[in-house]
This record gives sequence, structure tokens and C-alpha cells, in this order.
Amino acid sequence: MMQNSGQRGIQPRFYRNLINQKRFKSFVAGYKDSDLWVGIDTESFYERIPAFVQDRLIELRKSLELYIYRHPAFASSFEPIPLKAGAPNIAVIMAKAADKAGTGPMAAVAGAFAEYVGMAVDENFDVKEIVIENGGDLFLKIQKELALSVYAGNSPLSGKVGLKIPAHYSPLGVCTSAGTVGPSISFGKADAVVVASPDTALADAMATAIGNRVTIPEDIEQALLKYSPSLNMKSLLIVCDDKLGIKGDFELTPLR
Repeated sequence: MMQNSGQRGIQPRFYRNLINQKRFKSFVAGYKDSDLWVGIDTESFYERIPAFVQDRLIELRKSLELYIYRHPAFASSFEPIPLKAGAPNIAVIMAKAADKAGTGPMAAVAGAFAEYVGMAVDENFDVKEIVIENGGDLFLKIQKELALSVYAGNSPLSGKVGLKIPAHYSPLGVCTSAGTVGPSISFGKADAVVVASPDTALADAMATAIGNRVTIPEDIEQALLKYSPSLNMKSLLIVCDDKLGIKGDFELTPLR
């Protein structure tokens, strides 16, 4: 099963300095090529959470892999594809996001996994804050504003700007597609296309769909027209070379 990997796209500012962080206690859960970074607010952290996350991740991977074994086109299609009988819930979530975005289901896999695991942790441990990062795609449940820096490959804007995420928008997915960074497939050349939505799987798929439309900086203006509040999108940010465009509810903030 293909998974996005590597530190691409949006990254929490605290992610770069895990040792000294005070807001979150973090750990990593991995299985095959799945790699989740998890941050829990220090007051809510339980020693049982890492093992719980690891178990949920393995369960998700195995259920999706079994479905793909029976339905190989689910993993290879670049377009929406009908579900077969007996599809697991994670496949249903991915397929619904793909239908709305006009992509293949695997375009939503990282976001779907991040939200699925994050919601499971919240339901079982009632944490105050949780951040799950999966290949640059984020699921957030926060109680205070969080600034996210935009990693955009070789763009001169990379790491220079960020998004302010007000707490009342969470739970929220913030997902990134990049045509110049990371191993995930994109038909565009954008350095970063960031979509925020309460539906993390949809944010992931929409970032891919919009990213496919950006090959040069001049494409940004037209691609921004794909911003759609009717699809529950809260923000769309596009970086290509030295140009940037943004639409939606969130503000940009300069970073050092």
C-alpha cells in the first residue's frame, strides 16, 4: 500500500524541536511504510496511549491491505472508483473524499489515517490537545492557537510564512500536496498546496486535486478558484517558486 512519507508540506513549529517542547509530549508509531508522529498535551498524556496508537495503526493497515488485495484497482486508480461489498470503514472514508475531490482513493490515505487514529485516541482518552502528522498531513484537536510553518521545498518562501490556526476551528485537518517535494504522486509542480478542512481525508484529496493544476506560478490564481466553502474547506494556500496565493479563513504569519 502506498503511503506518503517524509517531512513535507505543513509542519507544526514545535515539530522541529521535540526535546524542548512544553506543550506536547510526543512519540512515533510505525508499521511497514506508515509513520505517524503524535503529540499529546502534557496534562492529558497517558502511558497507554502509544501502544493504543500502534494497535490502531496496525488494524487500519491490515484492514485496508486486505480490501486492496480483493480490489487492487482501489490502490491504483487516479479517479474515483466504486466500492465493493464489505469495504472497511477506512476505505469508505477515502472513497467519499475521492468522489468529492475527483481523485483516486489513495490521494486521501494519509489524511484518513491521521484523523481516524486521532479521533480514536480522543474518544478513548479524552485528551485536551492532539496533533497527528502523517507524511506532512495533519489532524489537529487544539485548545489554543497553533502556528504552522509552510515547508515548500526549494521555494524561497519555504519556512518563511505560516498559517495561524484558531483553536475554535478544530478538530481540523491540514493537508499538503507537493509536486517538487516528497515521494507522493502529483501531476503538478507546486512547491506546496495546503488545504484545511474539518474532513482530513477530504483536505488530503483536495490538496492533491488542486496541486495537479499548478505547474507554473501563473497557475496559482486559477487554482485558487477551486477553493470551495461548500466542500467545507476553511483555507487554501498555494506556493509555487517565489509566488504565493491564499483564500479562506486563516491568516498568514511571517516566520523567522
